[in-house]
Amino acid sequence: MNFFLHINRNFIFFIGLIIIFIFFVIIIVKQISFKNIEIEISNTNLPDVDITEPKFAINNDSKKIYITAKEGNFLNQDEVLLKNNVKFKSNEFSIETEKVIFNRNNQTARSESKSFFKSENTSISSDGFNIYDNGNKIVFYGNSFIILK
Repeated sequence: MNFFLHINRNFIFFIGLIIIFIFFVIIIVKQISFKNIEIEISNTNLPDVDITEPKFAINNDSKKIYITAKEGNFLNQDEVLLKNNVKFKSNEFSIETEKVIFNRNNQTARSESKSFFKSENTSISSDGFNIYDNGNKIVFYGNSFIILK
C-alpha cells in the first residue's frame, strides 16, 4: 500500500499552519527591526556648524595665505568663526590654532587661542595673533616663546 495514504490529513494541516505562522513571525520581526533602524537614522543630530571644512584665502600683491578649518560659523555678514584645526599656510610660513575670527572684507584674522607659527628658521608659540594689512603684518599676543635657528 502507498505510504502517503496512511498520513493523517489533520497532521498535514497543522504542520502547514505552523510553517505559515513561523513565516509571518519572521516577517513581523524583520519589519520591527527595519523601523528601529529608520528611527535611529532619523534621530542623528546635525552639528551646529554653518560651514564644514571652510577654505578661504588672504590675498595681497606678493603672496596668498590659504586658510582651512574643520568647522565654521557665520558671526555676521563679514566675519566667520573658524574652529578645530585651523591652519594658515603660505609659501613662507604656517600657523596652526583652534579658533580664529576671519573677516572676509578686510582680509584680517585674529585669534585668542594657543597658536603655533612655523617658518624656515623661526618657530613661535603664542597665546594669540592678529593678521592684518592683507597678511603683510602679524602680531603675536600673550606669552610668546620664540625659537630662532
